[in-house]
Amino acid sequence: MKKPNRRDTINLFFSAFLILAFIVCAHFFSQFTQTLQATAGAIISILVFVVFGLLVFYATRVGDGKPVKRFSLVTLIVLIIPSLYIIVASLAPGLPLNDVFAANGSGISVIVTLASIALGYGIPYTFLSGYEITADDKEIAADENDKILEGGVEADLIDEESDEAELEIDESADEDADEAEAEEETAD
Repeated sequence: MKKPNRRDTINLFFSAFLILAFIVCAHFFSQFTQTLQATAGAIISILVFVVFGLLVFYATRVGDGKPVKRFSLVTLIVLIIPSLYIIVASLAPGLPLNDVFAANGSGISVIVTLASIALGYGIPYTFLSGYEITADDKEIAADENDKILEGGVEADLIDEESDEAELEIDESADEDADEAEAEEETAD
């Protein structure tokens, strides 16, 4: 296993700090939005938590290597569309489940907060899986992992496989010898 270098450790620290700092900032934003008109405050709170979801994606999906771009229909259907519906239903009184998703007082409900975070995380995740190590790095890592610990379980399994292969070779050699003897007897 590769030992993390100093740069990786610093990046992990700042990612964790970024998440904690944003939680504190989100609390202050939610306090601020309670003084605004209900709809405007809810929209600002939703946007703050969508940005929080983006930061969570950044903190959990960045790394060495190149970005892996793809389109995930499953993420779109399972994560993005329900999150959008929850957010819209909490703001639009005429939609079904509005009474479930809308907050009773000022601000937004917990489910809308979680849906906003899921939306922020899901948008980039639908199009970008994360970062992948290049092929050269994979080969180096594979070479390091190919070393077998003597006396370990893997070494025992390899020994058993080689014993089975030797047994199969011996059996096929015996069968070939028996066939050769049978041919000699029929030739006489």
